[in-house]
Amino acid sequence: MADHNHVEIDDLLREDRTFPPSASFRERAVVRDESIYAEAERDYEGFWAQFAGELEWSRRWDRVLDWQPPHAKWFVGGQLNASVNCLDRHVRGPRRSKAALIWEGEPGDRRTLTYFDLFRQVSAFANVLKSLGIKRGDRVAIYLPLIPELAIAMLACARIGAVHSVVFGGFSAESLRDRINDARARLLITADGGYRRGQIVPLKEVADEAIADTPSIENVIVVSRMGATAPVHIKDGRDHWYHRLMQDAPLACEPEPMDAEEMLYILYTSGTTGKPKGVVHTTGGYMVGVYATTKLVFDLREEDVYWCTADIGWVTGHSYVVYGPLANGATVLMYEGAPDWPQKDRFWSLIERYGVTIFYTAPTAIRAFMRWGTEWPNRHDLSSLRLLGSVGEPINPEAWVWYYHYIGGDRCPVVDTWWQTETGAIMITPLPGVTTLKPGSATRTFPGIAAEIRTASTVIPIGMCSSIGTDGAPACTSPAMAPSGIPTDTSGCSDASMTSSTWRGIGSGPWRSRARSSIIPASPKPPSWDARTS
Repeated sequence: MADHNHVEIDDLLREDRTFPPSASFRERAVVRDESIYAEAERDYEGFWAQFAGELEWSRRWDRVLDWQPPHAKWFVGGQLNASVNCLDRHVRGPRRSKAALIWEGEPGDRRTLTYFDLFRQVSAFANVLKSLGIKRGDRVAIYLPLIPELAIAMLACARIGAVHSVVFGGFSAESLRDRINDARARLLITADGGYRRGQIVPLKEVADEAIADTPSIENVIVVSRMGATAPVHIKDGRDHWYHRLMQDAPLACEPEPMDAEEMLYILYTSGTTGKPKGVVHTTGGYMVGVYATTKLVFDLREEDVYWCTADIGWVTGHSYVVYGPLANGATVLMYEGAPDWPQKDRFWSLIERYGVTIFYTAPTAIRAFMRWGTEWPNRHDLSSLRLLGSVGEPINPEAWVWYYHYIGGDRCPVVDTWWQTETGAIMITPLPGVTTLKPGSATRTFPGIAAEIRTASTVIPIGMCSSIGTDGAPACTSPAMAPSGIPTDTSGCSDASMTSSTWRGIGSGPWRSRARSSIIPASPKPPSWDARTS
């Protein structure tokens, strides 16, 4: 495995192609001037406060940052609500009738929810949760397919101050049980089933097995996705059909003003390296982080149709399907199923049908598209695309160039993003209007974030490395960088044993991780991005 990784990195070190932004793209870009980096470095508190000021607060913060190493609090004294920032502030203005979610199920069924539609459904479901005794601070487990009700449930929890814990719909009963018990969730939201490659995923059946050993669960809400095609057992007094509860629910629900440092959600790591850990993201800084990165990294415009293909069960779905895009008032495409069902051109047909302009997916998917061949994308008009993104793992140069050429038509910048569940938002990334791209490289840190590579004897800021092949551990070096809650000992941050893998330099500037590594925390979280073991 190590040899394979070194071959991959060596290939990248020989990569010398670069792709500057075109004049036409740069002219209309959200960020057109590289001075944003220097400005953010001079006053990182002011930088984050500027974006915070673009959100809606019920009480403005007294202090941007309270930094008591190794602990940090962001937007101290401020109060806001994530649901308000994703919905209410849009429905008061011209986005009221704008499409918020465009959804297509794997069988081809379709729904479109405007911001006003979504606002009313979220408010109604928030009242449903309250009617079942859910209150501020309670934990709610969500085990659903990729359907609009998943986003509705998350935003409804946020509206009343409940903490949601989304569990990927492909996880087993044992995984669901463990996450429910660890969070001590009082309520579970699931569905009678979902679709994957033409097959029914029996979510309610799996959930029933899980909650046989979850004493904290008092009620179960079941979304009818399958109808008569997948009859399920409903336990009287415990299980409730979603549609029946929603029938009589009031359409108005006052949002809870949440302290900036109060929990928004818990998301458990996959557990591939041991017992899953609950990562907590607090409300204020998380919303500022995902709002700012979505706006700048994806160069969002009012007319865009944005599609992140991630499942909401992962952090990418939380940050870049739900909270980040909706806080920006974007139109978001959601698709329930597999990219190769019923044929290997499903993604390309969706892009053509809905006029997708921004497409954000994983290198694993891109490499699968390469194996399937160019005949599939060539069947469709992909000219609506103007920006491509990569997330979840390193992208090799060959895949990057294929993506750029065959999907982007040699005209769409590729933003290769690096971040983690623990950070909650993008940390290392190009800005498409100013960054010269290099295949396989995530380039440099997002403005307002600082990081460096540390070895036993050397400290090299990311973006300043001139020694090709330098090995080291990534470290956070500014208060707008590292997650808190991971043991933070700033005196020992040069110890590479604190990270799970090393990074290697790729020559003057661009960086890429050999594997998904853990970050050495040398400073507080990027505004309120928090990681705590539950």
